[in-house]
Amino acid sequence: MECKVKWINDGMSFVAETGTNHALVMDGAPEAGGRNLAPRPMELLLAGTGGCAAFDVVLILKKGRQAISGCEVSLQAQRAESEPQVFTHIHFHFRVTGKQLKPEAVERAIQLSKEKYCSASIMLGKTAEITYDYAIVEA
Repeated sequence: MECKVKWINDGMSFVAETGTNHALVMDGAPEAGGRNLAPRPMELLLAGTGGCAAFDVVLILKKGRQAISGCEVSLQAQRAESEPQVFTHIHFHFRVTGKQLKPEAVERAIQLSKEKYCSASIMLGKTAEITYDYAIVEA
C-alpha cells in the first residue's frame, strides 16, 4: 500500500494521492493555520475505521445469506487531552437494515469485524477502548 501527501503551500492544506490513484484533501483548523476547507487527518482516520467496520459487517451478513439492504455506522470518539492526542475511546453504533435479519447474525458480524477482520479498529484498539451497540431496522 502506498500514499503520497503533499502540502499545498497555502495555510495547512494537504492533498493525499493513494496508491490506487485517488486523491483527497485534508485541512487544519483555523487556529492552527488551516482554512477549514476539508476534513482533519484524524477525522479521516475515524471515517476510515467506520468504513472498514461497515464493509466487514455487510460482507459477513451477505455471505451468511442475510437479507441486508443497508448499513450505517455512527462513531463517537474521545481523544487524550495531552500530546499525542490519540483516540482513547471509540463507540460504534451500527444501524443495520434488512428483512428478517437475525440479531445473532448481526452481533456475530460486528464481533468478527471488531476481533478479527477490521484492521483499522484492531489497530486503534491498542490505544482506545472500542465499544459498540446496534439497532436492526426492518426493511
